[in-house]
Amino acid sequence: MSASTTVREATWALMRAHGMTTVFGNPGSTELGFFLGWPGDFRYVLGLQESVVVGMADGYAQASGNAAFVNLHSAVGVGHAMGAIFTAFKNRTPMVITAGQQARSILAFDPFLHSAESTTLPKPYVKWAVEPARAEDVPAAIARAYHLAMTPPRGPVLVSVPADDWARPCELVEPRRVSQALRPDPATLAAIGDALDAAERPAFVIGPAVDRDGAWPLARELAERHRARVFGAPMSGRAGFPEDHPQFGGWLPAMREKIVAALAGHDVVLALGAPAFTYHVQGEGPHVPAGCTVLQITDDPQAAAWAPLGTSAVASLSLAVADLLARPAPTQARALPAPREPAPRQPLPGPGEPIPVPFFMQTLTELRPRDSIVFEEAPSARAAMQRFLPIFEPGTYWTMDSGGLGHGLAAAMGVALAQQQRGPDQARQRVIAMIGDGSAMYSIQALWNAAQLRLPVTVLILNNRRYGALQGFAPHFGFAPGAPLVGTDLPALDFVALAAGHGLPASRVSEGAQLAGALRAALAAEGPVLLEVAVA
Repeated sequence: MSASTTVREATWALMRAHGMTTVFGNPGSTELGFFLGWPGDFRYVLGLQESVVVGMADGYAQASGNAAFVNLHSAVGVGHAMGAIFTAFKNRTPMVITAGQQARSILAFDPFLHSAESTTLPKPYVKWAVEPARAEDVPAAIARAYHLAMTPPRGPVLVSVPADDWARPCELVEPRRVSQALRPDPATLAAIGDALDAAERPAFVIGPAVDRDGAWPLARELAERHRARVFGAPMSGRAGFPEDHPQFGGWLPAMREKIVAALAGHDVVLALGAPAFTYHVQGEGPHVPAGCTVLQITDDPQAAAWAPLGTSAVASLSLAVADLLARPAPTQARALPAPREPAPRQPLPGPGEPIPVPFFMQTLTELRPRDSIVFEEAPSARAAMQRFLPIFEPGTYWTMDSGGLGHGLAAAMGVALAQQQRGPDQARQRVIAMIGDGSAMYSIQALWNAAQLRLPVTVLILNNRRYGALQGFAPHFGFAPGAPLVGTDLPALDFVALAAGHGLPASRVSEGAQLAGALRAALAAEGPVLLEVAVA
């Protein structure tokens, strides 16, 4: 052991070896020892609130494909971040979180700012949590955390580090390579392949793991081979199939009875990288139409375990689909499914009329580049988005898998930062953060990051002056349509002023005739910009 090697230096060397030189954080006193002699090749991205920190790291990790490194402050910082950690867990986002802890020498005296239950606090929404028994064990714990975070199903991990550990001497940890891909069991995959080959009217339900695992083109090839109708899985955080493809049938709703109705007529359903199925409201009856066989390929053993029916294979999506494509093509003739009806053309609203959300989505589709990245967190507008704003390419649509508001605005900044940092030989895409007014206020501080970092992001705030999703769900809980609903109105929010206060140029549009021009300017901006859109 070299006496000149400290826990801090050994950790930096490990982070550098694993490509984690961008650190997201909001530090407190117990973290300051980590920053002494900060390396010149590292970048610290300050967030103004811990949920914003984790949200940015989430987007950055998803866009870069590598675990993000997060630095939080003791119990309070982790507590502030818990909603975002939950979302990262549901998103299957690889993330190494370090949380400060008070010095070991005073932990016995219940000191100020210590975390009494440092490893219990983030559970169950981290894959692993540890406070190493000795200071010199910290780098090895971070190495283990990295490999656990990157092993499917990926997710966040947490290492609690006492403040006096960073300066302690230790040995360097040799970086290791750990294989993370899992090939499916041949017998199970053969059963899935045989069922697909024998199907007369197959359907695929594509989930977020397809995009996470880079299996988008493979899934498309498999669907074309089997002439399957393709649906997007309910509540998916990513898209996995081109929505202008003639076999695409739309997104399934998160309701049991409506899923059964949508799948009617199909004899085999393959859930690819998705649960079978995600529900949002209580339902009754069967999970699929009578006589329908359910198959599932997932990287999540929990999703395979709780699936109510069918055959499941736990595997890397790209490897599993490649193995299915390696089988001989089915010989039976099978008709292509009829293409779904195109989205009806939305008329220009008249002067003084509010902008309908479908018209907004239609206009954005006509103006945005096909490869622009849409990061959406506007739940009340999602149905219109799924009909009028198709996604065409891999890695160009994200939202949260958790349903937890406040993720989207911050995570969009992380995606934009990953785009900004791409090499000169890589294409850079503009990020469109399409956020509801209620959602935006959970993490409005992320606008400061957009301005400070000059990120390539267009923030579109859909302002309907309410928590619109709750209005939409109210009838499911016995409310008459249009009946008053307490705690859902959001009057007097001025996003142009909020943007200016964070250093971001902004404008507002409320007339349909002005929408195209305002969107065109916002999408063409070189740096970050916000456009508030008053919608019906």
